[in-house]
Amino acid sequence: MNNIMRTLFLAVIAIGIVVVYNSAYIVDETEQVVVTQFGRVVGQPITEPGLNFKLPFFQQANYFPNNLLTWDGDPGQVPTKDKTYIWVDTFARWKIVDPIKYFQTVNNEFAALERLDDIIDPAMRNLVTSYPLVESVRNSDRSMDTFEAVSGESKKRVHQYKIELGRDEITKQIVKQARPKLAPFGIELVDVKIKRINYIESVRRAVYDRMIAERNQIAEKYRAEGKGEASNIRGEKEKELQTITSSAYKDAQKIKGKADAKATLIYAEAYGVDPDFYAFLKTMDVYKETMKKDSTLILSTDSDFMKYFKGIE
Repeated sequence: MNNIMRTLFLAVIAIGIVVVYNSAYIVDETEQVVVTQFGRVVGQPITEPGLNFKLPFFQQANYFPNNLLTWDGDPGQVPTKDKTYIWVDTFARWKIVDPIKYFQTVNNEFAALERLDDIIDPAMRNLVTSYPLVESVRNSDRSMDTFEAVSGESKKRVHQYKIELGRDEITKQIVKQARPKLAPFGIELVDVKIKRINYIESVRRAVYDRMIAERNQIAEKYRAEGKGEASNIRGEKEKELQTITSSAYKDAQKIKGKADAKATLIYAEAYGVDPDFYAFLKTMDVYKETMKKDSTLILSTDSDFMKYFKGIE
């Protein structure tokens, strides 16, 4: 009898543990719970963290996130109003504000992301295609300064465009369009941001080629200016060299002239002291210059050139 009572007691305790385990559930700070009975929602959703209870076996606790969630869209090709094709990559933050509607419509995060794809992506395309590219890139009306090389000179070009919305306002408009469409799913769209904008491959290649061509023009301008400056420096150097050479030649000619004058004076003085001896020396110099080893002279015997040879036996 005691064994039967002990067995019954243990069975009751085990059943109680199972019942309590099946009826109790804990809600975390990042979670919210919708209790259902045979697939139908029972009571209000539990959004506060803590320990809660439900009917065991008959009711089920369905957990959903209570924090901000991320939607990351697929990059897509979008034409702007000025017919420029670009790749746009967006992301968004969203949260579940009505877990009952969320449970009754999408039920899980995978299906919710599909609804976000269907609603946010068209809203983004609608706004981007309604304005020129600059609207999706910039927020302010500050002037854009670029430079171009024209006729060897670098000229500054200032492009002024009046921004109607700007990038931030476009994302706000995307949220404004998409938020009401997500409300029936119990979802609140918190924010949308454009993560990246880029040209498509063909346009990007053309832009790069144009940038390279403009930079090459500027570089060629600087090279031409450098060559011109180098030519000027070489011209100045040649001019200075010619001036130095002319001055040196002038000084040399002056010194040579003075030396020749002094030599002439010495010759004149020597001639004045002994004209015959001077004539003899000068004649010897002439003999030395004209009568070489292989020289041949045909002269008359009465020539003055041979007077110093006359009488030599």
